[in-house]
Amino acid sequence: MSLLRVCAFAKCLSRRSLLERCAVRVCFADSGQLCVSRGTGAVRRISETPLHLQRRNVSFGLPKKEDGKKRVLEQSQLLDVLEARILQLQSDVAVDVQHAKVQFVNARSIGKVKVASDRDPKSTPSDIPKSGKTVAKGTSEPKPSRWMEKLTKEKKNLKKWQQFQVKLQKNVKEKPTAKSKGSSLLPGTSHKTISTTAKKTMTKDLNKRHHATSIFATTTSATAAAGKAAMLQKVFKGHQNHPQNQVSRQEPAEVAKLQKSLGKTESLQEDKGEIECGEIQKSIRSYLEACVFAGHIEKAHRFLLSQHRLMKRRRLLNTDIYNIMIRMWAKKGALNQIGRVFIMLEDAGLKPNLGSYCYVLECMGRNPDCSPKTVVRCLTQMAEDGLSVDDVFHQCSFREDERDMVLKAMHIVEPDYQPRPSTTTDKWSLPLVEDLYKKREDHRYPKLDFSQMDLQERFKHQLSIEEACTITIDSVEASKPITKNVARMRQLLADQRVQWQKTLLQALRESKMILANTNTKDYRLNLYPYLCLLEDRDYVDIMIQSIANMSPSGESLKVLARDLGNRVYTKYCVRQKHQNQILEKLGNIYNAYTELLAKDTKEFGLLPREHWCLLEKKQNSGPTLQGGETNWLYSVTLELGTYMVDLMVKSLKINGDILNPAYDKKLIPILYHMYAFRSTRQIGFIKPHPILIQMQQEAMETKLTFDSYVMPMLCPPVPWSSIKFGAYLLTPTKLMRTVDGATQHDTLLEKCQTIYPVLDSLNQLGNCAWKINKRLLDIIISIFNDRGSEKLDIPPPLSEAPKMPHFNPQDPTLTSSEKAHLKREAVNARRKYSEMYSLRMSSLYKLSIANHMRDEIFWFPHSMDFRGRTYPCPPYFNHLGSDVARAILVFAEGKPLGPKGLDWLKIHLVNLTGLKKRESLQGRLEYANTIMEDILDSADNPLDGNKWWMNADEPWQALACCMEIANAARSPDPTQFISHFPVHQDGSCNGLQHYAALGRDVIGATSVNLMPCEVPQDVYSGVAQQVEEFRARDAANGLKIAQVLEGFISRKVVKQTVMTVVYGVTRYGGRLQIEKRLKEIDEFPKEHVWDASHYLVRLVFSGLKEMFTGTREIQDWLTESARLISKSGHTVEWLTPLGLPVVQPYHRTRHQVVKSLMQHINLKISHDIKERPDTVKQKNAFPPNFIHSLDSTHMMLTALHCFSAGLTFVSVHDCFWTHALTVDTMNKVCREQFVNLHSQPILKELSKFLLEKYCDGPLAEGTDKKHKEYLRLMQLLAKVPQTGNFDLQRVKESTYFFS
Repeated sequence: MSLLRVCAFAKCLSRRSLLERCAVRVCFADSGQLCVSRGTGAVRRISETPLHLQRRNVSFGLPKKEDGKKRVLEQSQLLDVLEARILQLQSDVAVDVQHAKVQFVNARSIGKVKVASDRDPKSTPSDIPKSGKTVAKGTSEPKPSRWMEKLTKEKKNLKKWQQFQVKLQKNVKEKPTAKSKGSSLLPGTSHKTISTTAKKTMTKDLNKRHHATSIFATTTSATAAAGKAAMLQKVFKGHQNHPQNQVSRQEPAEVAKLQKSLGKTESLQEDKGEIECGEIQKSIRSYLEACVFAGHIEKAHRFLLSQHRLMKRRRLLNTDIYNIMIRMWAKKGALNQIGRVFIMLEDAGLKPNLGSYCYVLECMGRNPDCSPKTVVRCLTQMAEDGLSVDDVFHQCSFREDERDMVLKAMHIVEPDYQPRPSTTTDKWSLPLVEDLYKKREDHRYPKLDFSQMDLQERFKHQLSIEEACTITIDSVEASKPITKNVARMRQLLADQRVQWQKTLLQALRESKMILANTNTKDYRLNLYPYLCLLEDRDYVDIMIQSIANMSPSGESLKVLARDLGNRVYTKYCVRQKHQNQILEKLGNIYNAYTELLAKDTKEFGLLPREHWCLLEKKQNSGPTLQGGETNWLYSVTLELGTYMVDLMVKSLKINGDILNPAYDKKLIPILYHMYAFRSTRQIGFIKPHPILIQMQQEAMETKLTFDSYVMPMLCPPVPWSSIKFGAYLLTPTKLMRTVDGATQHDTLLEKCQTIYPVLDSLNQLGNCAWKINKRLLDIIISIFNDRGSEKLDIPPPLSEAPKMPHFNPQDPTLTSSEKAHLKREAVNARRKYSEMYSLRMSSLYKLSIANHMRDEIFWFPHSMDFRGRTYPCPPYFNHLGSDVARAILVFAEGKPLGPKGLDWLKIHLVNLTGLKKRESLQGRLEYANTIMEDILDSADNPLDGNKWWMNADEPWQALACCMEIANAARSPDPTQFISHFPVHQDGSCNGLQHYAALGRDVIGATSVNLMPCEVPQDVYSGVAQQVEEFRARDAANGLKIAQVLEGFISRKVVKQTVMTVVYGVTRYGGRLQIEKRLKEIDEFPKEHVWDASHYLVRLVFSGLKEMFTGTREIQDWLTESARLISKSGHTVEWLTPLGLPVVQPYHRTRHQVVKSLMQHINLKISHDIKERPDTVKQKNAFPPNFIHSLDSTHMMLTALHCFSAGLTFVSVHDCFWTHALTVDTMNKVCREQFVNLHSQPILKELSKFLLEKYCDGPLAEGTDKKHKEYLRLMQLLAKVPQTGNFDLQRVKESTYFFS
């Protein structure tokens, strides 16, 4: 045990020197002197004498200038003692000593030791009791050679440290700084750490000590700090240049050349080590913010302290987490409390950021007696950290009066100070849109057909809806007659809901009291703060609403809990914005913004985003609109929702005899928690009681309650001005739709500097105003309220559902086969009922929202998915919906048809019928003229006439078009007829169009109408024809299956496979598609389906390979690149030509369990960046996702240029809509932008980006296999597929490119 005594002796010396050195004085000019003991973290008020610290009746002098020499002397003495003891141990070979390796830690970690076992020399520090006793873990045989090695290193480090101090003293003498009133303690470790990581420890501690004398103590000048930092770089530079850290492999000349050509670019994805603890940081932040918002200050303070105390939890904290408490104390003007948090921040090895100093200045502004010296001290520290006050005003987000308080603090030292205007501009350059943004002389940005006052009134109406978070509307089923039974059921439900509200309110309050009084450890997260964010009645209303919307077949617990948690979060965000006082500022900016949109105002020549940002800069006082609130983790949302579901299941009951008083009176639950199997997985379900289902169905209630974001907006959306602000006025909206819990997309967007064209295109799509085609809506509602029509896509009522067979499984008269048959029938009936209910409710919601908006003008705010494809935010009713939804939507703004408008309406009608696809536009127009009688009959008598429109592919849109044509044809002058009808232009197999353009493939380009032709080319018929040629050749050679298939190969058989092969369908998937088509042919022999589908899928792929040679080469290159990238441990990432960063979120699945009293929910998480990439998904998804990102880029370019030309434009992916008057203009823009897009070196730019991202650096170390894969990846990425000689300019002349 003698060696342990040496270690204990060294520790005593360390502690002794520590107590003499570790006091740090924290001064407040206006509130006396604060002194902080670094050993215990205690903060005490002391006398005005700054040179003494009173602690436990013992006074210590603060370290003087000689302390540095004294510290070196003590350490050298300690090393001498250790050297002597080691020599003694070496000579004593008979002694069997077992010891633990002990690492002494610096002064801030007093009371804890770092223990490392022999097996894991890099083990993390273990926690020990508060008494500070050393805990030894693991024992081993003595190894004097290792001690000697450590001793040698310590001597070298000591020598370097002595040289460093000498140089530092010279530096200080040559460049004298202002004398410090307090301590002149040099930054450095208080004592050595006996380990092989001494250099790292010293560097880290030096950085931490630099902030010990921060805002609240006198500091040295920035010049001295820079000198120290430069000296440190020299001292510890050697490790980086060590030969062991350099790759010594001989590389092939080609690879070496590639590496040399690669420029170093900043990775768009956040460092993996930082992201790994991102979820924990987010949960801590959201918890602290909830505590502060709910007013639980003491709870938040204790929680942060508990996280800070233990090193393993402290490592997970960042500056923004500490800033939450700093911000809270700033509101109270508690500068001394902020001082404590700053010391915690420095103990954690973190530096204050711009937000930290912002809140300190705010606190100083709230203190009426704050002295100028205190403010100057803060500004000096900011300058040393490379920050300026102007940065605070330009980059920080403010709440309430925070900005005014910071400005007030600045006026203490500089009465005339005003923040300088921001000189930053949009630092981005994209060749695709450079001219669009720089040359605007000919741009004619469209205005809305509303006065400015009208738009301002609409804003107020929309704001009131979003403040309420919910909206109740009439159901389209309200027109049914009210019988006595219906009235009785409605009254029963109303009475029960009143009772349920009282019951839930009481149960919620009781459960909150139990949670508040539960003795849990401070560092544990619990739900109590999240249950205090809203009024109790708000939680109850959310729960009652979920019962009304529940399906009779029940709802998955996970889905129900998620919806409940999301509703709480949405309402919490709205309340935050109320509390932050942004409503008034939002109203002022929006009212000024309407000047850009209104028809009775001047022209501005600015895009909506640019105008909004300009207005925000002008009205910069008060709170910031972009608040920076933390999104809740998916697990938090689920846990909160599950807690609410548990309350509902346990508390809500109903009388069992409520429908039949003859039975005994007994309270029964209205909701049941049960389990059901989905495939092989057991799923928790919440199912309503049959009594509740019966009451709801018989009541046929006339009201529907929706969340406010479900409805279209009644005013133009707020333009997307950043990735965190846009769309709705108050409701939180994500710019990019992602899987719940995925964070990698947000990380990329935050770092992206080229996002503005994408935002502008979303704003253009959202600015399109819509209205309802009321005549068509009434016809649809009449069919819906009758018995529906499956042919016309109107779901029938549930009364038409098949009856559920009832039988007694114990009936002895039934055989086992009969019982099995009845059981299957029951299962099928339940499935059919569930499907019918889902379809019926979807149509009910859609039609009820449309009916509610029938006299309104409205807008659809837009967002996008991770590939850049755009979608309207309202989920139920929008123009991306079904045939019914599209048919009842028309443009709010009307435009005259002009000379060719009526012709375009007729061509559009023929396109909707699905007929004449191989005919020219002139042929389609002539066909429309020959059926004018049917068109007019359909418009006049849609339900009683010839019903020609019902046979169209899109019957409801065809009927709407018939009505528009009839109205135009019967007008006095069709060219002057004001039309609101949207005309569509659809891409011809758009995915293959992009592939053909990428590969400059002449044959492929011709097949998909990139090449001008007299009639449209049908790629599906072309593939079918080629497959038939292959089949005929094989049949002539005697192949039996080829002979069986004679006469059965058609366009329909191959269409789905051809259409999806561009999006990555495999041969297996293609075989299933062809098998399904063959089974639909009654005449085809079923025994040959399997062989025939195998044979045909091979022929289809061969045919496509011959027709699209460039396409297959590019697809194979993308697939193999993704495979090698993911095998190297990375996810595939790229930039679209419009500057949008894309990353594929496919990782190996891990399981996470969300625990609750009701049920543990098992989450399958496939987006966790800590897991390795899923190679199969990465490689299969890259080609289709890349093509989707290109078609979204083409759409966005078209949208931007149409907007600059004054056109109304919207899209459904690769289907573009505009007025009949402007179809020709849109077609011209569409073709020009396709050529513009593919004139860029897309594949070369992709190759360059992937090389810089995944091959920038020395060859990967490891096995020969990894080395070879690295070389292969580098060579593959550099070898871009060869292109053909198709002339892209021919696309501009192609009539049927989009038609």
